Amino acid sequence: MTPSAPVPASTGTVTTNVPSRLDRLPWSRWHWMIVIGLGTVWILDGLEVTTVGNIASRLSEDGSGLSISSAQVTGVAAALYVAGACAGALFFGWLTDRYGRKKLFMVTLVVYLGATAMTALSFDAWWFFTFRFLTGFGIGGEYAAINSAIDELIPAKFRGRVDLIINGSYWLGAVGGALLSIVMLNTDIFPKDLGWRLTFALGVVLGLVVLLVRRHVPESPRWQFIHGRGEEADALVTSVERDIEREKGRPLPRTEGEITIEQRKSIGFGLIARTVFRSYPKRAVLGLSLFIGQAFLYNAITFGFGAILTTFYDVPSGGTGYYFAVIAAGNFIGPLLLGKLFDTVGRKVMISSTYLLSGVLLFGTAWLFGQGSLNAATLTACWCVVLFFASAGASSAYLTVSEIFPMETRAMAIAFFYALGTAAGGISGPLVFADLTSSGVVGDTVLAFQIGAGLMCAAGLVAAFLAVNAEGRSLEDIATPLSVSSGAGGASGASGASGASGASGEAV
Repeated sequence: MTPSAPVPASTGTVTTNVPSRLDRLPWSRWHWMIVIGLGTVWILDGLEVTTVGNIASRLSEDGSGLSISSAQVTGVAAALYVAGACAGALFFGWLTDRYGRKKLFMVTLVVYLGATAMTALSFDAWWFFTFRFLTGFGIGGEYAAINSAIDELIPAKFRGRVDLIINGSYWLGAVGGALLSIVMLNTDIFPKDLGWRLTFALGVVLGLVVLLVRRHVPESPRWQFIHGRGEEADALVTSVERDIEREKGRPLPRTEGEITIEQRKSIGFGLIARTVFRSYPKRAVLGLSLFIGQAFLYNAITFGFGAILTTFYDVPSGGTGYYFAVIAAGNFIGPLLLGKLFDTVGRKVMISSTYLLSGVLLFGTAWLFGQGSLNAATLTACWCVVLFFASAGASSAYLTVSEIFPMETRAMAIAFFYALGTAAGGISGPLVFADLTSSGVVGDTVLAFQIGAGLMCAAGLVAAFLAVNAEGRSLEDIATPLSVSSGAGGASGASGASGASGASGEAV
């Protein structure tokens, strides 16, 4: 080990090798703790969203204990959840960059748990709507706080696959939500006014387990040494190194990469915005393209999922959950099997190819659907293949915006692009696809598929030209922190190479 020199908790200029020490760590139990403590919230999000969609009809029934219509659940409540997620991402994203990752990923989970628990106690529509908004508010904050923390704690050579699998785990929750609703809505087991409440309560219980694990996840040392807490960062990394050396039974290799930074307590929002959009305009275009493309593809398929199956193939509404579980499984398998390739084959090739492949395959599915060549099972199989690639691509959108901007702007960048993509998917998407997929006209549904496929292909082409070759590279090498001392000559990353992307860098 080669600990960096201790630094005071006050601001000043400091040289540290903390980033290179983190990036050279082998995979260990400590990393698994981070993945479990931070990554499992995506499962809760998938469980939450899917469950609400599946219990909509039960909530509208007499005897449910709540005076609300099914349309209000899937319309007003869903829109409020989306609005809350967008607002929460922006609000907590700003706080995460200012006050640290750990404080905020604890706060956002508590907000989520409290709002979910209060949703279970809903007695009127306004109460249900209020706490659906606040649940989304907490989830949006989770995306900003956690993606930034994961990328800063996971070694560079594993960062791509870990980030993709964690973001893709949303669909494990979706499978669970689809299957859980079948049991919880069975009136032979639970009364009408209790089953749906217990479904939300179960989400709270699972969240409390995550909270207990998350208490042990540390603050990002990268955030600490920039914000005047270099001594804490050094002590934390030294402790982790000792634990891993005991676990592996061998000393860790020495590191040589160092970075000199001017520590600062806080960074203004204006500087963050100027950095993202003025210093990195190509990367901003890339992030916008990836998020909007995947948002519209998913809405093209999933927004009218049930309507397409029931309208064109006479699948009973009670049976659509089984089909959804199949495509949700395909969504998770994609990042699971393809994730490693983003670290080995490379970001640019894999991001562009997954976007283009999913778009082309959806065009093919649209043509087969228009020709009347598909039934419910074969259409679902086609969707499953499309989403196998699309899910890996969509997860890579989160990975991309969390690693291609300077450290000080990372959480806010994630928040901005997530909010924009979520708004596109949750607001523009339904407006575009609702009438198309429910009209009963084959040509309208074909058009819906083609819109999603076209935007996904467009995003893939943007990625082919603008995606950043970030695989195996230190975050400080991909985008030099704003706090780097002007006389330091850049940063040395995990590879020992000088930082290639300075404050105005657009190297791809």
